[in-house]
Amino acid sequence: MRISEVFMPGDRAIVLLSGGLDSTTAAAWGKANQYELFALTIDYHQRHRCELDAARRVGEFLQVSRHVFLNVNLAAFGGSSLTADDLEVRHDVPLEVIGREIPNTYVPARNTVFLSLALAFAETVSAEHIILGINAADYSGYPDCRPEYLDAFTNMARLATKAGVEGTLQLRFHAPLMTLSKREIIELGLSLGVDFSLTHTCYSPTADGKSCGRCESCLLRLKGFQEADIADPLEYA
Repeated sequence: MRISEVFMPGDRAIVLLSGGLDSTTAAAWGKANQYELFALTIDYHQRHRCELDAARRVGEFLQVSRHVFLNVNLAAFGGSSLTADDLEVRHDVPLEVIGREIPNTYVPARNTVFLSLALAFAETVSAEHIILGINAADYSGYPDCRPEYLDAFTNMARLATKAGVEGTLQLRFHAPLMTLSKREIIELGLSLGVDFSLTHTCYSPTADGKSCGRCESCLLRLKGFQEADIADPLEYA
């Protein structure tokens, strides 16, 4: 069962909104396609907590109908440099190496947890669509950012929900950025009117919220802006 890109104007959609470049562009795509957006932002006790403020800014910018901030403490498990104090975010990884292996910024089962919560939200507001900004082209190699993963989750969602079993909702998952490079994502976002100064990407920001410019997330973002020949509006340390 393939990822659907079919929509009807006015349909409700849950968008997983982290406040980053990708999720913001995906949300803007949903807005442009006339979905009524319900945003879900997860506070999983991540190291880069300023992304929560970015998500709030983006939600207001896109005028989402409802924005839920949910506290899910994945730091209780640890296992990732984004949630555990004893692990350091990798810096200065050569661009040609990024994506060859799963980095320590991988948060165990994060997208499965997030999509399950989005699914619960969708059932309660009768939203048939869930939008997320995962990408399998210019990315760090996370296993839960691949098309086959999202296909499998779509099948599971239709088996595991009352709405799916009874057929009251035709649940569809949209990953409009899946095959795009970071440059193409930036260009798409700009064509949709995204203000990227509202977003946050860095995994290890300074105390005053500046991006480090050295983590894999920053390096991929900077590469995308450079290839698009556009200045990144964020301030770097």
